[in-house]
Amino acid sequence: MNTLLMILFLVGGFILLVKGADVFVDGACALSDKLKIPAYLVGLTVVAFGTSLPEAAVSVTASIAGSNEIAIGNVIGSNMFNTLVVLGASALLAPVAVKKNILKRDFPFCIGITLLMLALMLTMSNGEVALTRVDGIVLLVVFAAFMTVSIVSGKRNASLQPEADSEEKKDMPMWKCILFILAGIIGVIIGGELTVKGAQELALQAGLSEKVVGLTVVAIGTSLPELVTSIVAARKKQNDIAVGNVIGSNIFNVLFILGISSSISAIVTDMSAVFDALILTAALALTYVFALTGKKINRGAGIIMIVMYAAYTAYLLIR
Repeated sequence: MNTLLMILFLVGGFILLVKGADVFVDGACALSDKLKIPAYLVGLTVVAFGTSLPEAAVSVTASIAGSNEIAIGNVIGSNMFNTLVVLGASALLAPVAVKKNILKRDFPFCIGITLLMLALMLTMSNGEVALTRVDGIVLLVVFAAFMTVSIVSGKRNASLQPEADSEEKKDMPMWKCILFILAGIIGVIIGGELTVKGAQELALQAGLSEKVVGLTVVAIGTSLPELVTSIVAARKKQNDIAVGNVIGSNIFNVLFILGISSSISAIVTDMSAVFDALILTAALALTYVFALTGKKINRGAGIIMIVMYAAYTAYLLIR
């Protein structure tokens, strides 16, 4: 009976996470339209942050509860899923074109902050692999710098960016925008708590480590908003949204979520997490090479990426 209850917690948490993030993004995008915020800036910040809310809720909740293995495992696992499966699945529907500014700035920056995370993990704390509170502050400072540069760049290029879905957003009154945002945040917070509770109990009962659960089940569940958003964007031929959502979410996950989580409570882990971070860096680098080839990720590359994720998941379960 207890196992069934934990499964219900896990499934219910995932549903609340996905729906909460979806409602939040709808409300935030509609509000940004009313406040005349540039569409490019909204996509880079609001959408990426909105689809990363599940990861934030799970990791911060886990950090407060002292389950730091889930916190760091969820971020690494989510970024792995975003990079290989979300982009791979989008490429299967249609070749994913990657804009020049993403290739020149955002993608290399994403790889760079992943290497930064790896370097901070290797700065041992009391002889243990850890992200300390100081490391968390460093990540948050880099995040603040990234946001500042993005806002300045977004405003500078606003006139060059076409407005999208404006007709749909203008129909939403202000009170409904605010209601959607509040309801989305509440759904994500409650969903995060249920997911962590269910994942912890199931991991204990199955004899699996919290880190493996965080890298697989929890990571996939909290990455569903990115998956749905990017696949829909790919089907609508809005490839820049598909790629931007993944890269933006990866950056938010490392800098903001790990920054907040480790600032609350130092994240102590082991060398296997370092190895996972190395695999993530390699996956990002390979995806970047695919994107550089013809300025797009084609279907063949998409298949390779999905097969890579399947192999990585099998490796985790065996490990």
